[in-house]
Amino acid sequence: MKRVTLVMPLALVTVLAAPVAALAGSEDVEIENAWARASISTSRPGAAYLTVRNTGDVAVTLTGLATPLAMMPEIHETTVTAEGISSMAPAGEITIQAGETVALEPGGLHAMLMGLQSPMTEGDSFPLTLTFSDGGDVTVDVPILGIAARGPEG
Repeated sequence: MKRVTLVMPLALVTVLAAPVAALAGSEDVEIENAWARASISTSRPGAAYLTVRNTGDVAVTLTGLATPLAMMPEIHETTVTAEGISSMAPAGEITIQAGETVALEPGGLHAMLMGLQSPMTEGDSFPLTLTFSDGGDVTVDVPILGIAARGPEG
């Protein structure tokens, strides 16, 4: 019986400590240089771009996006084959290592905004919420730039 008594407290400490490690992370996320291009209408998807910086000591995993602007926001990745053929597909979860930065930019990872609820109009902005595996959210206001914008400067 004494063996069980010693094992049970150790097991309880292990179980209670595990969520603490899992919950570390999203409070250390900084979002920089958010921007989007204006859209012509709602018939085609839009995209948003930004930089996600992990200033913490543990990796964080971006698991999803939400915005009232789009019914189906997802992280997508554009790839180009050796033959020069470009394709785009959902990227799934994105892990940002401690002290690292991940850029969502044209031609690579980006926030694909499918099912637009209204046109993306130059001069407007919209909230974009990034959800992380620890249950934390980070919301950023995304300014909508001109349709030919190439970066956060316009």
